Amino acid sequence: MPPDMALLELDTHQEEGAVRLALSGELDISNAPRVEEEISRIEADAPALVVLDLRGLAFMDSTGLRLIVSADARAREQGRRLAVVKGPEAVQRIFRLTRLDERLDMVDDPTAATA
Repeated sequence: MPPDMALLELDTHQEEGAVRLALSGELDISNAPRVEEEISRIEADAPALVVLDLRGLAFMDSTGLRLIVSADARAREQGRRLAVVKGPEAVQRIFRLTRLDERLDMVDDPTAATA
C-alpha cells in the first residue's frame, strides 16, 4: 500500500441514544473525506450524542483536528453533543498543543460519555 493511502478503519455503533464512531489507524489528509462522510451520515439522523472514539488511532494530523473541531461546532449549533474519547499519547499531544483538550468534551472511555 502506498504511504499516501494510510490505512484507516471506521466502525460505527448505535448505543442507547448515542452513536459511537471508532477510528483506528491513521487519520490524515488522505482519508479525512471518508471520516467526514461518515460523520455527516451519522449527523443526518440527529442523535443527541455522537462519540468519536480515537483510542485506535496511531496518528492524526491537523486535517483530523480540523474535522473534529468542525463536527463539534455543528453539534453545538444543533443543540447536540460531541464527545471525544481520548486517543493514545501521540494523538492527545496534538489536542494539548492546540489547547483543544480544554475546549472539546474529552472523555477517557465511551461509557464516560454516556454517563
